[in-house]
Formats: sequence, C-alpha cells, structure tokens
Amino acid sequence: MKILLFICGEGLGHTSRCLALGKELLAAEHEVHFGAYGYSKELVEKTGYSAWEIRPEIRLRGETGTFEIGKSVKETLRNLSPAGFRKLLKLIEALDPDVVLSDGYYSGVLAARSRKVPVYFIGHQFNMEEFFQKRGPLLDAAGKLVRKFYNYIFSSVDGIIVPDYPLPYSVNRRNFTISRALNENIFFSGPLIRSRYGEVEAKTLRHPNVLSTIGAFGYRAAIFRKVLEAAKLDPDIHYTFIAGPEIVPKQFPEIPENVEFTGFTDNPFPYYRGSDLVITAGGHGTIMESLAFGLPVLSFPDEKHTEQENNATVLEEAGYGKRMSYLTHPEVILACIREVLEDENYRRKTRRLMELAEVLDGPAAVRKLLEEKFGERPAGEENSKEET
Repeated sequence: MKILLFICGEGLGHTSRCLALGKELLAAEHEVHFGAYGYSKELVEKTGYSAWEIRPEIRLRGETGTFEIGKSVKETLRNLSPAGFRKLLKLIEALDPDVVLSDGYYSGVLAARSRKVPVYFIGHQFNMEEFFQKRGPLLDAAGKLVRKFYNYIFSSVDGIIVPDYPLPYSVNRRNFTISRALNENIFFSGPLIRSRYGEVEAKTLRHPNVLSTIGAFGYRAAIFRKVLEAAKLDPDIHYTFIAGPEIVPKQFPEIPENVEFTGFTDNPFPYYRGSDLVITAGGHGTIMESLAFGLPVLSFPDEKHTEQENNATVLEEAGYGKRMSYLTHPEVILACIREVLEDENYRRKTRRLMELAEVLDGPAAVRKLLEEKFGERPAGEENSKEET
C-alpha cells in the first residue's frame, strides 16, 4: 500500500502524530511519502525521513499570548496560491498513492478528491466557526463561510480520523461538532504517539520534576517567564524546560539551579517518562503525549484560541490537570504545581489514560483500518495505469 501524508505545519503536534503513523506504516512495509513545510518538514527530515515541499496553508498569528484571528486570516489568505495547489496535483499524479491522509491540511483533501484518490482527514478541531464568533460582523460572516467550507471537506472525505481517546475520555470533546450523518465515517484512533511508554527509557532527572514544553511560537515565552519565577520560590521542585524553535535559553537570564534548560528537542519522550507533571500551552498534540505517558497537565491556552481553551477546560473538568492563564501569578502557579503533585487523584486518572493509550495503540489502529479498507494494490494494476 502506498500512502501520502500531508501535514499542516502550524504547531508541531500535526507533525508528531504523522511521524507516528509513518513509523507504524513503514514497519509494516508499506510505502510512505510525507508532504510538509517549515518546521514540520525539518522535523520529518531530522527524524530520518524525506519530505516533499508543499505550500503553507493556514497561518496562526498572535502576540503576547493572545491568538489573533484577524491577523491569522490575512496571513492565511496571503499564502493561498493556485500554483501551490497545482503542485499538489502534480505530486499526487507522480506518486499515484492508494490513499492520502491529510492532517489538518485542507488543500490536500481537495487535491486528492480532484484526482479521485481516496482521502482521510486527520483532525481534532471540528468547530472552527467559534474562532470567528462575537468579533464583529466581518469576522462573523467569515466564520459562516468557514463553516460551509469545512462541512464540505468533512462530508467529501472517505473517513475522519480523530487522534484522541474515544468518548467519554476525549480531550477534544468540546471541539467536536460534526453532523450525525457522518458518524459512520468517524474513527477515534486513540493518541497517535511516536514512542510508546514501554519503549522509552526515562531521562535521569531530579524529582519531583516539572516538564515545561512550549510549541513553535515565540509569544509563548511569557509562560516561561512566569514558570521561571515560580521555580525560584521552591528550590525542592525541579524543572526541565524544552523550548520551541523560536525560543532560546539566552532570552532568559538568571536561570535558577533547580531549572534545566534543554532548548528544542525533537525527541521529548525520555523527558515525559522521567517527569511528574507537564506545563504546556493548550495544543492537542502535547496534551495527548503527556496523558499517554500518564502525566497530569497544567495547560496555559493561548487567549482567544477557542480550541486550546476548550482543551484546557476539559483537562480541568476531567481531573487530568488544571486550566491556567497568562495572567496567573507565579505564586499561584507554584500552588497549582504542589496541589497536582500531592493529590494522588490526578495521577490515578492519568495513569488510567496511559494504560488506555497502550491498549488502543493509535498508530496500529489506523494502519489496520487502512489495510482492511485498501489492502495491497493488486499485482499489475500499477503497470496497467501507466499504459492507459
């Protein structure tokens, strides 16, 4: 089976789960091709795979911890390109895949459908209209157009893969509003994680250890500053900071002795295995990785980023962690850290999710779904296509 994976490069969560799928499919001796851009393409290549260059699609913009939908829309529209779409069509024609998997990359779905190639959409956010609501008549109108567009996308694909725990454990359940008519096409795979808990050797860290990890957006540096101040208040709690590609340690003077600043790493899993708690933004990918490794989460969602705020709210409601704010004082951050570390209920619930992730084995579940649906291309079919 030949699979083409298109990856949205906004945040590295899309990339990480596509790498998990690629690893699983390649191990089963299927042929896998990646289409990516920016940091996403770099991460694919650092992992040891090659990637085809595709044009950026959705662009997320923000400032000082606030997601700005207006700027994001303008930047996204600026990136739309007929030439970029034609390039996708040519790539599909050249590779002739049995199936396309498009992770948050809508152009990939449109290109696959136009070439009559089966296509699955991978996603965790299904009510994008919320981003546009109550922000003025112009954005309200844009939101309605966006809703029509993504409803068309969801109804036109062969299936929708949701890389989350099945209900009622789903972290994205507040972001899940799809027509009931599509229920038969929806598949909750479980977390798509590159490394399983039992496969990873823990990084040797001092305990208790708080792992602070941020995505690729420099404006999230405000979280680091707050957590650094919290770290100074209790030297008995240790911290490991994994920065995003746009954040470097030299931005932060006077790092206390109980803080280790690793910079960016493309393999965070030994740090998950060796930690007791994760501090992150509200991105779905990092939350899935944390819970799959049995770790409670303190989530600092970007303000006005509805999807992240919904994720963080579910974490708190379900007892998997706490929803934080860019306005939270360092003293309060420390109090929350202590509460989560000391309250065994948090670890009991997240350990259950770790065990469930092991049983579900998301990457293997997706592989089996595709194999049952498409199997191997019959011998001689590829040659017959070329002859016609």
